[in-house]
Amino acid sequence: METLSESRDGSLPLLTVGFSSCGIAAGARDVYDALKKQIEKDDIPAQLKITGCAGMCYREVLLDVETPGGRRVTYGDVSPEKALRILEEHALNGKEVEDWAVLTSEGTGSESDFFTKQRRIVLRNCGRIDPESIDSCLAVDGYRALEKALREMSPDEVIETVTASGLRGRGGAGFPTGKKWRLVRQVTGEPKYFICNADEGDPGAFMDRSVLESDPHSVLEGMLIGAYATGAGAGYIYCRAEYPLAIRRLKTAILEAGKRGLLGKNILGTDFSFDIKIKEGAGAFVCGEETALIASIEGRRGMPRLRPPYPAASGLWGKPTNINNVETLANIPWIILHGAEQFAASGTEGSKGTKVFALAGKIRRGGLVEVPMGITIREIVFDIGGGTNSGKPFKAVQIGGPSGGCLPASLADTRVDYEEVTGTGAIMGSGGLVVMDESTCMVDIARFFLDFTRRESCGKCTFCRIGTMRMLEILNRITEGEGREGDIELLEELGRRVGKTSLCGLGQTAPNPVLTTIHYFREEYEAHIRDKRCPAGKCKALITYSIDAERCKGCGACLPSCSLGAISGEIKKPFLIDLKKCARCGICMETCKFAAIQVK
Repeated sequence: METLSESRDGSLPLLTVGFSSCGIAAGARDVYDALKKQIEKDDIPAQLKITGCAGMCYREVLLDVETPGGRRVTYGDVSPEKALRILEEHALNGKEVEDWAVLTSEGTGSESDFFTKQRRIVLRNCGRIDPESIDSCLAVDGYRALEKALREMSPDEVIETVTASGLRGRGGAGFPTGKKWRLVRQVTGEPKYFICNADEGDPGAFMDRSVLESDPHSVLEGMLIGAYATGAGAGYIYCRAEYPLAIRRLKTAILEAGKRGLLGKNILGTDFSFDIKIKEGAGAFVCGEETALIASIEGRRGMPRLRPPYPAASGLWGKPTNINNVETLANIPWIILHGAEQFAASGTEGSKGTKVFALAGKIRRGGLVEVPMGITIREIVFDIGGGTNSGKPFKAVQIGGPSGGCLPASLADTRVDYEEVTGTGAIMGSGGLVVMDESTCMVDIARFFLDFTRRESCGKCTFCRIGTMRMLEILNRITEGEGREGDIELLEELGRRVGKTSLCGLGQTAPNPVLTTIHYFREEYEAHIRDKRCPAGKCKALITYSIDAERCKGCGACLPSCSLGAISGEIKKPFLIDLKKCARCGICMETCKFAAIQVK
């Protein structure tokens, strides 16, 4: 981890609190307030700042202490009480609190493995700068790429550089970014628009949100460079309203950039002018599709339309329009500053650079990671993520969100590569990676994701609207113990038809979780249908709880955990479960310290 590079008094210790959504949810505001109050009360010679998400969401609240000389120590799981001790012992007296330290600026510490295999380009400033200060951004070369592009490069040279880098759209489709920009530039028609798609809606995904909260200026700079290259004069950031912190910091960044002459008329004294507005989306997943997004910005219902014409020819208000997602744009300034060759040095033949993933689910080190293309799923899950948090065997990952697919542990050596992932039946998607252990029911997972896409369908296409509903009804029957012979084959047929006949990417990929789980975990479907059994012990209609009399110590810990009174017995004697009252919630099983409660 690099030190916080910002103009400051280097003779004073600097304390930095992680202040993105993950940190705030864990209590960062209380930590910050406690430090601020103590520093002001005792007139302590120390500086206090905030930063964004460093990626270690699993160890929030994070507190960094950088002492004169540049050594930086990151503390994890910080409470207000711990923060005050760290302030006293480390910041003021130079004695590090080793028991709470998780990482140092030398790359050592208990959490160093989390970063060892990462390469941070998009996340280069996340957890390093104050996202609410443009000066903090400028101190780490912010907007230098824009200045280089405007003063030293023609629009065509910018496009050639992006093309040579091999950057592909990180929103899911993987379309070459340089080629996309070239198409917009070549189209005649004024005005032209440049849109940032920040409508991140995948369950378990938080890549775009974290980047916008932690380094909003990198996205603005990427948009400005893209607008210069394509000839666009106005832009929109389409961000879902459920991201209030990201929107607030974006508004602050736009305001500050405008005051510094980095937005608006004659940027940096050149002939290039560009303005950015924020459009808050209402949370419709389908608005992540570019034509639905455009319709929403125009004030219409967010529904996809038939293509062609593509937005490059006829987009926002019928004018040439370019759309890239947050991660794609955050790469652009780095590529312009460091060159196409350095970016292309990472990755595979067809997938260059890095990819940001949101690690979630049954993972020990959940958070935000950026890895070089070509790394394997196994390396991400085990070397970076630390394996499952339950200690149970790794079973599968859901990659690509609800439109992606479930890959089994046997395919853990699949590389992060657009073509290789697609070859498994899944898609790269925008970067959600949900880890599952052996306690996960794959039929129920398929049902969960299909229910999501069914509810998010705009309803325009018959097969998407009705076909996903029929598929969901079948999955509900199977998980409720009413599956029938032929259900698997019917799901496969419906899935293929929905995928082939839907208009947009939502419907075309909605069956993926079902089709991939059938392909790789068919025996679980068969157990549900033929044996009326859920191998993972998750489907309530197919399981029963019982207490092993030999293991039960009669401690009574399970009694208060059951709100329905299904457990009875005497202390120091084996307890019993009344199956007629049991709701099969599993809370008693989690409470038992002797593994006496079993599920079958």
